[in-house]
Amino acid sequence: METPVVFCIVLNLNGAALLRDTLRSLRASDYPAFRTIVVDNGSSDGSQEMVRSEFPEAVLIENGTNLGFGGGNNVGMQAALDAGAEWIILLNNDIEIDPHMLGELMQAAVSDDRIGALAPKIYYAADPENFWYAGGSVNFWTGIVAHRGLRQKDTGQFDLVADTGYITGCAFLARASALRRVGLFDPVFHPIYGEDADLSLRILRAGYRLVYVPKARMWHKVSAFSGGGLTPFKTQLKVEHNLIFFRRYARWYHWLTMPFCVGGGALLFVLRELLKGNVSVIAALGRGFLRALSRLF
Repeated sequence: METPVVFCIVLNLNGAALLRDTLRSLRASDYPAFRTIVVDNGSSDGSQEMVRSEFPEAVLIENGTNLGFGGGNNVGMQAALDAGAEWIILLNNDIEIDPHMLGELMQAAVSDDRIGALAPKIYYAADPENFWYAGGSVNFWTGIVAHRGLRQKDTGQFDLVADTGYITGCAFLARASALRRVGLFDPVFHPIYGEDADLSLRILRAGYRLVYVPKARMWHKVSAFSGGGLTPFKTQLKVEHNLIFFRRYARWYHWLTMPFCVGGGALLFVLRELLKGNVSVIAALGRGFLRALSRLF
């Protein structure tokens, strides 16, 4: 049986040191058939020169400007599709993979034609035994998209291959035919947040399975794109894009409970951040709600 080629798309913006570690870990993969495409979103830190000199096996696409997470990855995915890709995996530039990760993912991927996308088990790089992602869920009653096992120590509790409700864009392996059918990331979620959940739902509702593969492992240096931690940038976009996402997919009956859950969660968030003195984050929360409402209605 022929080994499918996997196109690995790594998006970068001014992350030369992080990108170097990511590409080194990819280079060490024991999967025999993969190609690497680095998509640079207009870096000014020498990332492009580093890729050309240290990783000549990688194809470098220079956008020249910041197209955001979805826009930049769309350029890479389209290049892979144009090259006849069967499988495409999106990888953050701030990760390191286990050498067996691609092989484990692909062993599961080829086992069922109904599988449209897959995800590995992802740990925090700073806490390498603690989960960042072990599958995901979308709760339409509460309006929450969540990572299973977040911050829990791995004691084997999520060691079974399982269908999942959402795949993070940090490591998103997709069947190319599924992408050709449902499309790529939606620019409505520019520049970041929500586009991975949206694509997951489109793949799922097209009749494909989303699958979590625990033997496939990697480590994530969290939030390099947005600066890390809780920021006004992150708060506003997450609120805005979350509301757009649920407005798109929730049924009428979910709105019987969702506003109360979202409102209650927002109130607790405001009280917590007030105690910390994070007025700018609270203001960003309000801006996110207002921008989402203006875009939706």
